[in-house]
Amino acid sequence: MSRYLLRRTLGALVVMWAVATLVFFMLRIVPGDPIGAMLFDAGDAEAVEALRRKLGLDQPIWVQYAKWFWAVLQGDLGNSIYGSRVPVAQIILEALPRTLSLAGLAFLIAVAIAVPAGLIAATRRNSAADHAVTLFAFLGLSMPDFWVGILLIIVFAANLQWLPAIGYAPLSEGFWPWLSHLILPAVAVGTAFSAIIARMIRSAMLEVLRTDYVRVARAKGLPRALVIFRHAFPNALVPVVTVIGIAFALLMAGAVVVENVFAIKGLGRVLIQGILNRDYPVVQGAILVVSAIFVFSNLLVDLLYAVIDPRIRYE
Repeated sequence: MSRYLLRRTLGALVVMWAVATLVFFMLRIVPGDPIGAMLFDAGDAEAVEALRRKLGLDQPIWVQYAKWFWAVLQGDLGNSIYGSRVPVAQIILEALPRTLSLAGLAFLIAVAIAVPAGLIAATRRNSAADHAVTLFAFLGLSMPDFWVGILLIIVFAANLQWLPAIGYAPLSEGFWPWLSHLILPAVAVGTAFSAIIARMIRSAMLEVLRTDYVRVARAKGLPRALVIFRHAFPNALVPVVTVIGIAFALLMAGAVVVENVFAIKGLGRVLIQGILNRDYPVVQGAILVVSAIFVFSNLLVDLLYAVIDPRIRYE
């Protein structure tokens, strides 16, 4: 297991390096640069050149890349080009808890909806409940996250005034202010996620319920609930966990969009603002963190296989 974990960790670091390198060069291929965005292409030529030298943008791209990569190896993500040149690490540390809070709550909501829905659909195949879950899954997958978010704002924030429409309250201000600002965006993000998981649970459970050992358990007269939760559901979890790992990327992507709808200054909003401003250090740092989340989430999913199914061994 230790050798496998070391090999996967090294592979994850290589993937992160490849993604960060690709983003570094693609940002500089896109027309325009930070100086033009800052001065709206109307600055004095000498001032523009002086600012470009100050930021190191006048150097060859390979020199810029070498300096940036060496700084990253030392844990320095650089400073934002705009404003008071705030360190990128500080910007990310302020934004990351908001994105993780949103993604974590959306994940819990999605699982809380998907697990019972998938089990009901599988154990009551072709019933009204099964058709209702299938309809919910299709609707959840077809509705964009931002559109669901706008509907939730109109109904629960503007009309009913039950929950705040925009903004974010840190947990230090109290549990309810923190939770109340996250409920609507988390539901908007988690809807499609729950639909994906529910359909996967249904498919995996239907396959397991047709196996011989489940038939034997039923023939022995074991209670139906025991057969489902002790014998069937644990054996259906491996493909479900795989889908959860893949769909988590979709959840993070949805969080990027929904953060802008609900004016939450999370990692996604920081990334989009950095792209619009051509703020190279911010974009590069945010992409590096996002890629780390994706890569190590997939590694965690692989490790969970051995916990769920003892027959799986990593050598």
